[in-house]
Amino acid sequence: MVAYARVWNDALAICKQSEKLPSNNDLQKLVITQAKKTSEREWLSGVSNIPLQQSVADLGVAYKNFFDSLKGKRKGKKVGSPKFKKKTRRQSARFRIGGFSIKGEEVYLTKIGNVKPIWSRVLLSAPSSVTVIKDCANRYFLSFVVEIEPAHIDTENQSIGIDLGIKTFAVMSNGEKAVSPDYSKQDRRIRKLQRRLSRQQSCSKRRNKTRIKIAKLHNQITDTRKDFLHKLSTKVVNENQTIILEDLNVSGMVKNRKLARVISLQGWREFRVLCEAKSEKLGRTFHAINRWEPTSQICSDCGFRWGKLDLSVRSVLCLNCGTEQDRDENAAKNINKVGIGHCHDSKRTGSDHQTTTSSKLL
Repeated sequence: MVAYARVWNDALAICKQSEKLPSNNDLQKLVITQAKKTSEREWLSGVSNIPLQQSVADLGVAYKNFFDSLKGKRKGKKVGSPKFKKKTRRQSARFRIGGFSIKGEEVYLTKIGNVKPIWSRVLLSAPSSVTVIKDCANRYFLSFVVEIEPAHIDTENQSIGIDLGIKTFAVMSNGEKAVSPDYSKQDRRIRKLQRRLSRQQSCSKRRNKTRIKIAKLHNQITDTRKDFLHKLSTKVVNENQTIILEDLNVSGMVKNRKLARVISLQGWREFRVLCEAKSEKLGRTFHAINRWEPTSQICSDCGFRWGKLDLSVRSVLCLNCGTEQDRDENAAKNINKVGIGHCHDSKRTGSDHQTTTSSKLL
């Protein structure tokens, strides 16, 4: 791990000092082959060359992504330039074919030896590479890359609309609800430890212990959230042919200082990415409707538009059709209708009708 990060930092320092970006072969000669001959880096000889060479290759990919992002060739958010790695952050080392082998329940890594991991699942095919990962809480993981053929699963439901929220994570157009785990206990402990961390001396042993405690609590929240999101997204994709979500402006919503911390813990974006990826894998259709669609302002039964509602209003009585609509279920049904192209006319208004609201908390 340390060698991988050291080679990365050495190669990045050379790139920053050079007017023209060196090739991967030139960088490998400088930071690996020639560096082993120096007294400061002679300890690199005791490390396998495969992860060291992969470190330089990964730096080249990072620069390529950075330049492609600047030119607009890369989709998604803008990618920043590569940064130096820190020993207290997440570290990894990748072994390609020839640098590792699987022997029963053990994994052999070149110049490291046999490692006996706790297997989370059975590998469906021979792996092409393995990455050794060390997180901020000093936990170690092995991540394998394998090729699999996706299994075809028949679905009963044609489409489903999903409205994402805070108290109830997901309300679906078929009436089902998914409540997110409670992260408040770990979050309170993190805030307490962060206040303690800010008062401790830099680079001290006590500060490092506090940092590891904070990292472990963050890992508890992350693992709980990932487990919940993976199970929910798998269930949704397996049971429905078309999945429809709303394109939420999360970056704008977190500017609300009263809700920013709670919204950040939910993982709405991660849920959308999982649904989109699993839909593509299983041949499903995924849609994200426009964020400006007034899904909370229209009765899903008659199409009457009652206008904006306060967040405290959880149910609405539509006097046009006499139906009492749950706010979230109504929004989920409208999301489904917009996604499949059968939405009520959102411009429909009626001055001769009135709508009453009730603040029923679910």
